[in-house]
Amino acid sequence: MAELLSKTKRVAVVGISDKEDRPSNGVSRWLQKNSHFELYFVNPTLTTVLGNPCYASLADIPVEIDMVDIFRKVSDIPEVVDEAIEIGAKSIWIQLGLRDEASAERAIAAGLDVAMDLCIKVEYERLAGSISPQG
Repeated sequence: MAELLSKTKRVAVVGISDKEDRPSNGVSRWLQKNSHFELYFVNPTLTTVLGNPCYASLADIPVEIDMVDIFRKVSDIPEVVDEAIEIGAKSIWIQLGLRDEASAERAIAAGLDVAMDLCIKVEYERLAGSISPQG
């Protein structure tokens, strides 16, 4: 887990909300302040969030993405995983409380690392002493 977080630089947060009480917003705010990640936000109903542009889809992000962090309902996960594979992401992170074994297996078969049913903020905090941001 520490290796995955260390080698990740650019994270796309799919399903970001502009509502401060939503987990996607709170986790992203924390990561902006406390992690080495460059965050990119995806929500087709927003143009900006947390001071950054918000993109309609993963394909619209103008840089290569290392990790796709999914804050969407389980029924939306297969489509997001397909998009992550299409854009060449290196990993997907399916947030705490969400599980989709078939999509995780498809991502792994496509060569992506997968974290599922975990909170990236909690894991980053827990492993902070073991994370060494790479290039």
